Amino acid sequence: MKKRTINVKGSEISVYSKGQEDYVSLTDMVRNFEDGIVLIEKWLRNKNTIEFIGIWEQLNNPGFNSPEFEGVKNEAGLNRFTLSVKKWIEKTNAVGIIAKTGRYGGGTYAHKDIAFEFGSWLSPEFKLYLIKEFQRLKEEEYRTQSLEWNMQRTLAKVNYKIHTDAIKDKLIPPRISKAQANHIYANGADLLNVALFGMTAGEWRQGSPGKEGNMRDYAALEQLVVLSNLESINAVLIHQGLGQPERLRQLNDIAITQMKSLVGAIALRRLGGPGKTD
Repeated sequence: MKKRTINVKGSEISVYSKGQEDYVSLTDMVRNFEDGIVLIEKWLRNKNTIEFIGIWEQLNNPGFNSPEFEGVKNEAGLNRFTLSVKKWIEKTNAVGIIAKTGRYGGGTYAHKDIAFEFGSWLSPEFKLYLIKEFQRLKEEEYRTQSLEWNMQRTLAKVNYKIHTDAIKDKLIPPRISKAQANHIYANGADLLNVALFGMTAGEWRQGSPGKEGNMRDYAALEQLVVLSNLESINAVLIHQGLGQPERLRQLNDIAITQMKSLVGAIALRRLGGPGKTD
């Protein structure tokens, strides 16, 4: 549970977050009132209090024991009726009021809805100051979270740029050497592999022991898109009568250009530039 404090008419009051819900210390609320802690049990004995917190539980707590609640409500108002926070929780499986133990931060806490109702019972003026300070706390937290979110988004953008620069080294095809260009490749698939990946299927297998399948199984989506384009372009170049060395040089140039374009476009969208769709 995350703890914060608010100051209400000179009283430091603890506020805890339990999941998405806020709980306010009733113990702190009565600290500067006459009779102090006794006021919490006096409030719990009140029939209107029992009805209010019981209805709250029925609306917000699926595990609330309604039959036991009816029994407690029927006894409320009788001279012999007493009710402690612990007894209320044990009988009804309530979650709106909780008892925390410990030297620091221990005491009785209630969901903010219930705490505000308790504030009304203590003093209408106290309740108004309590609500005002609680709202100030939530507004301050919202501003802080917004700032943190903007900082995290900025860092994410910077990190993505760093990541993109790193993957460029792996995704952008290497410029083929003169020896590679002049080599005669036995099949067309290896010609495209060299143009895009800088190596043949056999060379990839030798350098990737233990990996199943082939190099295209491990390719990035962008590489597969470019590979599909290269297959179509290669068919056109063959139809034009270009020899294998010249086709390899052209395909390699095209692969480099297209991969740079694809990687750059993705980086631009992620950084919030033109073409951003999210």
